[in-house]
Amino acid sequence: MDLTTTDASVLIEIIKEQNLTISSLRKTIEELSTDSKILREQIDYLTKKLFGTKSEKTATLTGQTVIEGLEYGQFDEAEVEANPEEIEAVITKKKTRKGYSREKALINLPEEDRVYTLSEEDKICKIDGDTLHYAGKKYMRSEIEYVPATMKVIHIYEENWECRTCRKEERDYLKQAKMDPALLQHSMASSSSVAWTMYQKYVNHVPLYHQEKDWQNLGMKIKRSTLSNWIVKISEEWLSKVVSRLYDELLKDNYLHADETPIQVMNEDGKKNTTKSYMWVYTTGSHSNKQIRIFEYKSGRAGANAADFLDGYTGFLHTDGYKGYGKVKGITRCLCWSHSRRYFTDALPKDIKSADATLPKQGVAYCNKLFEIEKELKNLLPEDRKEQRLKLEKSILEVFWSWVDSNINLVLPKSKIGQALQYVKNQQSGLMTYLEDGNCDISNNLAENSIRPFTVGRKNWLFAGSPKGATASSIVYSLVETAKSNGLNPYKYLQILLTALPKEPFQKNEKLIDNLLPWSSNIQEACKIKQSE
Repeated sequence: MDLTTTDASVLIEIIKEQNLTISSLRKTIEELSTDSKILREQIDYLTKKLFGTKSEKTATLTGQTVIEGLEYGQFDEAEVEANPEEIEAVITKKKTRKGYSREKALINLPEEDRVYTLSEEDKICKIDGDTLHYAGKKYMRSEIEYVPATMKVIHIYEENWECRTCRKEERDYLKQAKMDPALLQHSMASSSSVAWTMYQKYVNHVPLYHQEKDWQNLGMKIKRSTLSNWIVKISEEWLSKVVSRLYDELLKDNYLHADETPIQVMNEDGKKNTTKSYMWVYTTGSHSNKQIRIFEYKSGRAGANAADFLDGYTGFLHTDGYKGYGKVKGITRCLCWSHSRRYFTDALPKDIKSADATLPKQGVAYCNKLFEIEKELKNLLPEDRKEQRLKLEKSILEVFWSWVDSNINLVLPKSKIGQALQYVKNQQSGLMTYLEDGNCDISNNLAENSIRPFTVGRKNWLFAGSPKGATASSIVYSLVETAKSNGLNPYKYLQILLTALPKEPFQKNEKLIDNLLPWSSNIQEACKIKQSE
């Protein structure tokens, strides 16, 4: 039966609708397939973060991996230009690490001998009855003995001395010995007990409720609220003065590092207890003669916090790619290649040999190549380091950016590798800054490593009970991390500070605080951790 014109038109419309439906379904399938791929990638990533290794080490993805795996020839040129003999001429050869030595491990410990001798009865010969004579001793072994901590109460008195002649003649006749002022008025806190409480919490990450039990085991019943009050009041009254001086010195350095991490603080004005606050850290450069770590608690992550802290500073600032640091005026941003490498590491799929692993592996290998060269340049003078970077790393970076541009539009923007490529592309200018000055670092690891003890402690004590408590924590962390970075024993350093600061000379002349800074000769002599030679 012949179709009428009307019937044909209807069929054509039906076919058009079906084609549109098919096209729409295909698009939906493609979108779902893309979403599925991204979700599977996200599941693999979260599984790896939860159950996989925490290390970012990628030993198998060396710089040579890039050279062998890419089509570009510029890498070969970089390798040819890197004359090993020329590098050896300026690189200080590292000392070979020696194995474990028991003698070196024990060098800082006091020693005593335990000698086993004969009883008086055994000093008589059983055969002929003669008295035995000492004939020397033989070394048998050494043991490590643990001496448990102890506490004692110190009762403090001031002696009075009188002149009896003056007394008879009704003149002032008493002379009183002058004691050291109390660390905290109307309190039994001492420099040693407070320093130990701080050391336990901020170095060993022992929460105050655990310390409360330790004190009880040592025979002293004390509330954790008392320990907390010690930390807050003493930090504010005494230790903040030292941190203030460290801050002045920090701003004199031309190469700073910064990072920030969340902290939950209770009882903040206008905020719920579940909202995030932040602990910021600022450090001097890795090549600075004065290693300083300053922590600052702020109720938010706004870049204005960094801008306020660094007001007037005009040097280099090493950070990750967080846009908030863009609020800091007058600085030169130097961005972190470790952070960039982390993006490529996160993009690695579960199956490292799959096709999806190709680009992430190449990205990681590019970064590793740069770090391999940096390791060799570590001990150079700044001007030599800059020269070698331009000679050895600049050509690698040119290839890297060409590789990024060639692949950024070939991957899904929301995929892990898409995010990694977009991240480095957005940060390209800041990632190249380290080539400008040999004192700049290729990464912000210095700040990240400085803030890590705080993140470890946070897992144990979970939150700060108040803004004052968070501020006190920032003060103590500043001092213990600065002490550690200068090779000092943090406990000894805190004890010296808490002993000295309340005394009259420091109250009358705060310039004397310079004598308490970690690099001063008397502090180095008193607190320096002896290194095994």
